[in-house]
Amino acid sequence: MTAPPVPSRIPASATPDGGGVVVGDGPVPVDAYIDFLCPFCRRFELSSGAALAAMVSAHQISITYHPMNFLDQASTTHYSTRAAASSGCAADLDRFVDYAHALFVNQPPEGSAGLSDTELTAIGESAGLGPAFASCVAEGPYLDWPPYVTARALAAGVEATPTVLVAGVAVPAESEAIAAAVEQVSAQT
Repeated sequence: MTAPPVPSRIPASATPDGGGVVVGDGPVPVDAYIDFLCPFCRRFELSSGAALAAMVSAHQISITYHPMNFLDQASTTHYSTRAAASSGCAADLDRFVDYAHALFVNQPPEGSAGLSDTELTAIGESAGLGPAFASCVAEGPYLDWPPYVTARALAAGVEATPTVLVAGVAVPAESEAIAAAVEQVSAQT
């Protein structure tokens, strides 16, 4: 398999390879592979998002979110790609986590058209993002980024969303399991 072409633009606070958005500066790396149309990802965010944010705030972890377009064919408008691309716009404004949470709260059903770009912009506004976000969504500079993130994730062996790794080891996508793995890694360093 050939490496996917590097997107023309990657979001601010992305990893050096552009494969995800990094939040926090803690010593224990956590990777979360998500799709904004995935109902299990919604459950993961709504049940574990606050605990992950607390670990970021306590400088325990740095979490890299990998917004994938796994479920593009489960909408009639490539919603997974468009939502992930809009999350890149939020990352540029240092609001990725707030916006991602709002996307999951407002998640459309699989098989639907998904949310329109106007609705994505409105969700951004409700998450505190302003005109620069709206312009970015309208311009679509990150539409080639989600396929790249997904190709990299598939090449790394990610087969489903959500997939969570703590220091490179897969753990259940539950806050208790993640916290226990973080504690274990911290004790070893």
